Amino acid sequence: MRRPSAIPVSAPAVEHDGSTAGEGETGRLGRRRNPAPEADAAGSGPAGTDPAVSGPEGSGAPIAFESRRPLDSSAIVEDDDRAPAGSALTARDLWQATRARRRALRSEIRRFTQRSRRRRIAWIVGAALTVLVVGGSVGAAYSPLFAVQTITVEGASAIKPAEVQKALADQLGRPLALVDASAVKAALVRFPLIETYRLEAHPPHDLVVRLVERTPVGVIQQSDGRFTVVDAAGVVLSTAEAQPPGYALIEVAGGTGTAAFAAAGTALRTLPTELRAQVGSVTASTPDDIVLTLTSGTTVTWGSADQSAQKALVLQRLMGANPGATSFDVSSPGVGIAG
Repeated sequence: MRRPSAIPVSAPAVEHDGSTAGEGETGRLGRRRNPAPEADAAGSGPAGTDPAVSGPEGSGAPIAFESRRPLDSSAIVEDDDRAPAGSALTARDLWQATRARRRALRSEIRRFTQRSRRRRIAWIVGAALTVLVVGGSVGAAYSPLFAVQTITVEGASAIKPAEVQKALADQLGRPLALVDASAVKAALVRFPLIETYRLEAHPPHDLVVRLVERTPVGVIQQSDGRFTVVDAAGVVLSTAEAQPPGYALIEVAGGTGTAAFAAAGTALRTLPTELRAQVGSVTASTPDDIVLTLTSGTTVTWGSADQSAQKALVLQRLMGANPGATSFDVSSPGVGIAG
């Protein structure tokens, strides 16, 4: 802050008009001018009171004010490094003041926005970590670090697992995430015994193939005399010159593409394995008149394919309770008949 310049001793006196101390005339540096020495000398009352100045009208009480003595010019030294008093502000002064104001404003803004800035930084850091983790995981999954090295076949009984592994050998070395499902399907469709399959990736290097094999339910005699083993959907599983043992001969009008064949296939597939092996032949002209003939010559009237699981249980109980019966009727599973 600038120091005040020296005030000459012979400064003119300032007449006191009775106003308060804060309303006096002010100099260039914001300091109230000292009254002239004569003002103090004229007072005759105690503590420099002027008898000519009285209080409010009618009170008669004098008003006391502080005596203002002239400053000693020898006690005030002008700073040579500063501009002399009364000089105009320069552009540098304005620039410095503006810069200080902006700096203070920025400081206040930072103080009031500190919480929001911390919250924003936390969000940015969290998002960056998430992107890093996800990106790293995806990159690793598609990298050779997770390449297929072994192929495991599960659920195969009639099919040899080694044959399936050989058919899928072109998938070895591929990342688990890039296994070609279309190529796998094209390779497994050559196995007629496979009904459905599912691929499972077991990181880091194992590809598991879970198979569900078709269930052969019987044989159909072709026009050339050969026998083909089929499942419940009529898919040909194998062909032989003679009737394979353990499979029933299916005699259905219209062949494998009819509703009667689908009903007969469902009935045979529902039978337990040991009971299915006792069936010698199956006949059906419609989906509702299925008849099973056991190898012992006993006939079983099955009816439709509805409630086939319950009918199989009823037939097993009837056969156990009536070992000498030559016919059974389970078309109505609630009322089984042995004859």
